[in-house]
Amino acid sequence: MARVQMSFDEMWEKIMACDRTYDGLFYTAVKTTKIYCRPSCRSRKPKKINVEFYDDMAKAETAGYRACKRCQPEVEFSPHVDLVRNVIAFLINHYKQKLVLQDIADHVDMSAFYLERVFKQETSETPRTYLEKIRVDKAAYLLKSTDRTNLDICYEVGFQSPSNFYKVFRRLKNCSPTEYRNLDN
Repeated sequence: MARVQMSFDEMWEKIMACDRTYDGLFYTAVKTTKIYCRPSCRSRKPKKINVEFYDDMAKAETAGYRACKRCQPEVEFSPHVDLVRNVIAFLINHYKQKLVLQDIADHVDMSAFYLERVFKQETSETPRTYLEKIRVDKAAYLLKSTDRTNLDICYEVGFQSPSNFYKVFRRLKNCSPTEYRNLDN
């Protein structure tokens, strides 16, 4: 499976939000407790300086961490988990590109119809809506961490048109990109 290309701060945001969509793509290890967890773990959040991220459980265990008893990252819940993780990693690593369902299906070597059905069954989302969520998450991160224009960010995160970017951003974040940038400032 491909490694997810996310910054430390992006992964930190995912664990603070207990985001289930990133489960299995990386693991959070806490230096002080020597425990590793899923990004969605509901346990008390550690201090940022005590956190390390691993892209698989074996690496975390080799580094001396044990699995969390609360979120049980070592337990698989579905026979399609690896397929879904592979697709999500592909989406995260290629979100900037113009992707259609067939591109994703070709990556995992299955029909587009079957892929969409299995993916939706496992995640309650289509690969397209999942890709939009990843793009909006990246855009939100760039809006808060850079002073690039909304238009630059729109194209940087893979949207093909500003109108679609604004529409999808508003649907997922309940505000415009400009409003989002100005929150908490």
